[in-house]
Amino acid sequence: MIRTDPEYRRALDRLREEAETLRAQRDHLAGLDLSPEEVDRAMAPMISFQTQLEEEVDAYTRMRRGDLGPLRSLTAIGRWLVGARIARGLTQQELAERLGVDPSQVSRDERNDYRGITVDRAQRVMDALGVRFTAEAESLLVADDEAEFA
Repeated sequence: MIRTDPEYRRALDRLREEAETLRAQRDHLAGLDLSPEEVDRAMAPMISFQTQLEEEVDAYTRMRRGDLGPLRSLTAIGRWLVGARIARGLTQQELAERLGVDPSQVSRDERNDYRGITVDRAQRVMDALGVRFTAEAESLLVADDEAEFA
């Protein structure tokens, strides 16, 4: 996951480099009298890496636009908080200042997708980002024989 503008710029540079490498590798393999299927098989790992990097760049671009989507699971709150910071246009340093913590703490938290974050801490981050949180929980239907245990 891309979390900062410098990481984003490096990813864009890497995409350009990888595109050239892919073209050169495809030309090289085609020159070895391989069938198109054999070339495709040999290129698959490189193409997979390129596709993954493109998806990460696209996700960061969407976050910068504020296109985070709803938070559908509390286990996804870490990535959502990172996206909210990016959408607000804040650096990790600026968020750290708002929270009154060392920037390395925010960097570490984001690198770990805020794994193990407490509810109180999540609320502090949301407050620092100016995010209002609302929740809606849906009840699962319980079979009649299980209803007596509910």
